[in-house]
Amino acid sequence: MNALDTMRALANKGEVISVPAGELIFHSGENGECMYGLLEGMVQLSWNGDQAHEDIEAGDVFGAGALVTPEHRRYGDAKAITDCRILVMNREKFLFAVQEAPMFALELLASIDQRLRQLKDCTKI
Repeated sequence: MNALDTMRALANKGEVISVPAGELIFHSGENGECMYGLLEGMVQLSWNGDQAHEDIEAGDVFGAGALVTPEHRRYGDAKAITDCRILVMNREKFLFAVQEAPMFALELLASIDQRLRQLKDCTKI
């Protein structure tokens, strides 16, 4: 089972939202109290006034800082590029997911690590 499969299983028990293409999911500076798991579609994360961005796809998570940082403020914007289905996970739901499927945490770390490496490669001059 991969991260997307785990998120789909959690979607049966969790809160799933549909976000139409072009709609903002969150805005820089907002309070963050949940993490998002992208079930379907594509989301663009942008920061520094749109000076940099990253497009993420189904199986990726975003907004994870909200689960680990007290009084978290969103660092950038998240906008649906296509119509999206998104799993919303607060800290309690995330901990439940990790308890039920411990590999979920490792899969998410691997996904985030891969995304950070890709961003690093994009910024080399």
